[in-house]
Amino acid sequence: MTAETTQSPETQSTETPSTETKPTETKPTETKPTETKPTETKPTETQSSANRDTIYIGKKPLMAYVTSTLIQLASLKSVSIKARGLTIGRAVDVAQIISRKTENAGYEIGRIAIGSEVLESKDGRSRNVSTIDIEVKRK
Repeated sequence: MTAETTQSPETQSTETPSTETKPTETKPTETKPTETKPTETKPTETQSSANRDTIYIGKKPLMAYVTSTLIQLASLKSVSIKARGLTIGRAVDVAQIISRKTENAGYEIGRIAIGSEVLESKDGRSRNVSTIDIEVKRK
């Protein structure tokens, strides 16, 4: 009697008489390119060169904004720090830290503009929100 061993289709020899199996051939599948719709993106500091001179103050730690402003001031003559609502105090702090702590570097506070914007709240009512724009520039 003959002992039969099972082998994978890749290692089977052609000498086995009736148990030879042919590997199935796979056909390459054709893929149709999917259509992608362009998405709208808001310009950020890295996308738009026009907004490079503007730092928008939000909820990040204070020193993150100070560092960003100093990096921009290294290559630009002036940077605008903008905030609205509850972050106005943080914008003032950023400008003061840059002007007072880096006196030797030669930065000063330029023009300061205050105003208000009308925004629609979540419940549908219009609200006035205070804004500030502080210019920090090289001396």
